[in-house]
Amino acid sequence: MATEENKTISSQEKTVLDFGKLKQDMRKHKKNYFLVLGITFVLGVIYLLSLHNVYKCEVMLAPELSRSSSSSSLLSLANSFGMRIGSSTSSGEALFPTLYPDMVSSVDFKTKLFPIQVHKKDSTRMMTYYDYLLNEQKYPWWSEAIGGTLRFLISLIASPDSTVDNTRLDPFQLTKEQKSIADLVEKKVSCDVDAKTLVITISVTDQDPLICATVADSVKTHLQQAITNYRTQKARVDLEYNQKLYRETKAKYEKARQAYAAFADANQDVILESVRSRRADLENEMQIQYNAYTQVAAQLTAASARVQEETPAFTTIQRATVPVKKAGPARAKKLLIFLFLAFLGTTVWAFHKEGDLKPLLGL
Repeated sequence: MATEENKTISSQEKTVLDFGKLKQDMRKHKKNYFLVLGITFVLGVIYLLSLHNVYKCEVMLAPELSRSSSSSSLLSLANSFGMRIGSSTSSGEALFPTLYPDMVSSVDFKTKLFPIQVHKKDSTRMMTYYDYLLNEQKYPWWSEAIGGTLRFLISLIASPDSTVDNTRLDPFQLTKEQKSIADLVEKKVSCDVDAKTLVITISVTDQDPLICATVADSVKTHLQQAITNYRTQKARVDLEYNQKLYRETKAKYEKARQAYAAFADANQDVILESVRSRRADLENEMQIQYNAYTQVAAQLTAASARVQEETPAFTTIQRATVPVKKAGPARAKKLLIFLFLAFLGTTVWAFHKEGDLKPLLGL
């Protein structure tokens, strides 16, 4: 029993850390701390100064849901609590606001942003957003070096006759250059929808604050247009059909009216029964065409009102503004993290060197 107690006491003594010795061991490796922290500081400054400033602009919208979408919101709320009540698409609203981020990240939507006209804050030279992302982006020096080396190697391997037309834009088949720009747009442009309030938040990051705000406003406009086109698609098809019917019925009515007027003018003093019968037939035909014309005109008015009714309204909670403060990189914070990690790593190395970690590891 005594031997077991002695073993327990000795094992407890081994696991007890001597903080005085730890402090002394840290002082013993003081030069290593200065060396590691100094090197980390210099390398961290070089790395962080190579990163370019980034600005962020946010636009917030509150969409107006259609009447049928009110039931969809209740279904979505029930589904969020794990209760499956019917189908959210049964209400006729297939493009629910939670799908807007997928719409923004689609290839069709990203390529529609390529022709946007932008100019930098310190310049008045206009260019497309595509050309800006292709030629005006700034990268760290190591990215430029690696990219230049890869481009040089590709130019040596690639055939001189293999030329690709990047001016022709086909979302179905993008070139490598267009695909890289589309991927860059996806990194810079994001859309998020609050599941509870359904508020749409569009975020755009860029190295130039003016272009950042310009693109954010353009993304908002394109998204509103895409949602409006979807919501009014069926109503616009019905409107076009009614416009076609209106033109046809109006032409038939005009033709019947002119035929009746010409026959009546040519046979004013004729009292033959056959003439009267022909005149009555033409008058009846004109009346039939007039009734059809007025009915289609009423349908056309209703179809126009339907398009207006289905057109959604958007409330701009926060409009696009040119950011004043940069959103990143947080150089001071990152430098402190680098120094802390270097200090921690040096401390662990010093404790390992002096055998201070053995009690914790049970050695």
